[in-house]
Amino acid sequence: METTQQAAGQQRSADQRRRELLEAADRVVLRDGPQASMNAIAAEAGITKPILYRHFGDKSGLYRALAKRHTDALLHALREAVDAPSERRERVEATLDTYLAAIEARPQVYRFLMHPAEDSQPSEAGFDVGRHSAPLLRRLGEELAKVIFDRVDLGPDSEQLARVWGHGIVGMMHAAGDWWLGERECSRAELVRCLADLLWGRLAAAADRPGGQTF
Repeated sequence: METTQQAAGQQRSADQRRRELLEAADRVVLRDGPQASMNAIAAEAGITKPILYRHFGDKSGLYRALAKRHTDALLHALREAVDAPSERRERVEATLDTYLAAIEARPQVYRFLMHPAEDSQPSEAGFDVGRHSAPLLRRLGEELAKVIFDRVDLGPDSEQLARVWGHGIVGMMHAAGDWWLGERECSRAELVRCLADLLWGRLAAAADRPGGQTF
């Protein structure tokens, strides 16, 4: 019994230490964006780089942990937008706005997760952001596909169509948001309205699934 309690205590301590290191990494990413280095993160956390490696392995491991942390938070916010007690068009706009507001609020984090640094340190030059960001977008697409399938009656082949819509909408949000964050040729509200207009035709016509939550 005592051994089990000790192991549980050690696990809680390790989990807490990992959270502290991720918070330190977040602070560096907010400051340095894609140029954030393992050396800078270790210094921010007050540890040596080998200790950081012990927790995450390498920059790819740290990236995956940060990506999960931020994707979890984004998915929670998107679910709240989808579940809001409002008309479907308002929920569609709120979902789009939630994504765009998240990347606007923390552009350095977004760039770290989605864009490689142009002047990577030689020891980190092999870090392939694209290889790691694709699963992040795929996860968002699958989550949205599940929401659509559970809530919207798309008729025959509805599961396949829901996945097409889910990944298509995430791809649209990502591409449009990436362009907008760099160019700022319109306001966020204008972009939300334009994207919602693009999506609205089939969404407006589809019925809610009987007995389920609305979309």
